Amino acid sequence: MISSISGIVKSISLNSVVVEVGGVGILIQVPNRVAISLSAGATASFHTYLVVREDALILFGFTDLIDRDFFELLLSVTGIGPKVAQAILSGSDSATIATAISSSNLKTLESFPGLGKKGAQRLVLELKDKVAGFASKNANKSLPLGNQVENALQGLGYSAKDAASMVSQVLSSSGKENLSSSEILKLALKNSGKE
Repeated sequence: MISSISGIVKSISLNSVVVEVGGVGILIQVPNRVAISLSAGATASFHTYLVVREDALILFGFTDLIDRDFFELLLSVTGIGPKVAQAILSGSDSATIATAISSSNLKTLESFPGLGKKGAQRLVLELKDKVAGFASKNANKSLPLGNQVENALQGLGYSAKDAASMVSQVLSSSGKENLSSSEILKLALKNSGKE
């Protein structure tokens, strides 16, 4: 198994990056929130999980070891494959998802692409007793500004997917460095027409 990869980011797409290691470009599937945080030409390290299929070898990468471990836990749920697990982690970090599972917050879980009501119920049923460690491991980390704003937007009634999209749009189009969370929130609401 390939446990980690470090190298130079050569290209970035919505849910994947190509990392050059020793002259070889390796395609790594990453959550969207990871992809938007990277820049081409920068050195990056990923904790990886290799999925072996009949017709392909697919490498999933995470910048945080906790997210990779949570990805593996999501794969243990009946009906959750790597693409859905990746989509779930694209919507939020493992601590937020673990908290939603442990508190049986179906509304938040249903907002992740590919889950729906039954998938959210299955996550709660199969993982409720297993996620406490993930929520507590991340409890001491301060959330990045983007995640703070996403959580605020979700509190205002936006889905996790819409909130992530709004924040990434602001961060990619603002052209300003060092925006505060309140400035990001204000711009996100302005762009959506609900300021």
